[in-house]
Formats: sequence, structure tokens, C-alpha cells
Amino acid sequence: MVIRLLIFVLLAYLLYRVLRSLVGPALKHAKRTADGTIDEMVQDPSCLTYIPLRDAKKKVIEGQTYYFCSAECCEKFEKEIKTKGDA
Repeated sequence: MVIRLLIFVLLAYLLYRVLRSLVGPALKHAKRTADGTIDEMVQDPSCLTYIPLRDAKKKVIEGQTYYFCSAECCEKFEKEIKTKGDA
């Protein structure tokens, strides 16, 4: 009886860990605002920091939409794209 209970608890824990690993990354990049709503987080491709979507600077480069934390990161990223294109 005790062994069955231990096996059940172990299986329940493993199921919990699997579900958390699947759902966890989606929740990690979300931030709650003052009113309790979740604000989506986006990653700046230049400095790799996460910023709230509402605060991000949006820029379309070669048909692809990018979000930046600052104008400086946007300029740096555009220069990197140009140098890769020239090579």
C-alpha cells in the first residue's frame, strides 16, 4: 500500500515537472502591470534584454519586425545587419 502511494506521488511529481517545463517559458516572459494584467515581454535582438512590448521601439527591417529597448540598440542592430549583408 505504501509503495503504491509513493509511486503515485512520484508519477504526479514527474507529470507536474513536465507540464511546468512546457508552460513555464511562456509565462517567464510575461510581466504583470499595476492593474494585474499581463504585459507581453519581447527580446531586443541587439542587447538580448527583455522589455515590455508597450515600452519597446518597433522597427521593420527588411520585412521583419523587431523590437528594441532604445534607439541606440536599434542603430547598432541595423549596422550589424548592413555589415553582414556586405560580407
